[in-house]
Amino acid sequence: MKLRKLLLTNNACYKAGKTITPKGIMVHSTGASNPWLKRYVGPDDGLLGKNQYNNHWNQDKPGGRQVCVHAFIGKLADGSIATYQTLPWNHRGWHAGGAANNTHIGFEICEDGLTDASYFSAVYKEAVELCVHLCKLYGFSEKDIICHSEGYKRGIASNHADVMHWFPKHGKSMDTFRADVKKLLNAENKTVELVNKKYYRVQIGAYSDKANAEAQLAKAKKAGFTDAFIKYD
Repeated sequence: MKLRKLLLTNNACYKAGKTITPKGIMVHSTGASNPWLKRYVGPDDGLLGKNQYNNHWNQDKPGGRQVCVHAFIGKLADGSIATYQTLPWNHRGWHAGGAANNTHIGFEICEDGLTDASYFSAVYKEAVELCVHLCKLYGFSEKDIICHSEGYKRGIASNHADVMHWFPKHGKSMDTFRADVKKLLNAENKTVELVNKKYYRVQIGAYSDKANAEAQLAKAKKAGFTDAFIKYD
């Protein structure tokens, strides 16, 4: 994940200054064919590129609407994929149109024409990695992740189709998304366990004759100690 931060400090949501205790994550997509982060995140930090219309969300009410999310995923000016955090994670966002604003961290994936498999694969992977990051930060599991349309079905979000109007076009769903988050979470937790695991080393002997040392090493490996080695001091 390529995570950067550019808080939307001019947005009325940010200025409201309300905080929450996050209890889950809500995945959104923008509903417009524009994969460039500069459409929503600004001003240009040298990586985003200049928004010639100046219609990004770092203003009081973008397009006259009370909208703001915690992050966006999309394209930088060079075409690479990145994530921009746009609100503090514990800030009350304006993304769900319902009670989920009080409980969920919400992020938007910038949509393209919905048919580009390579773009979808890249932003899907980035979204999985962002969710893993947030799960580790707040102790969530994959079960704490929903999309906007699932939020509507639960009665905690407005009636939007995202992301289930897009994911199935590429053979994915929120169930596969949650499964991929779980898989990566487990892999990272296993890596941490291995790094933190303590090992006790046992020295078999010390030899002044190299041949004797090599003979003892051969015996140890034959006995099943495949990690045995000779250290010369």
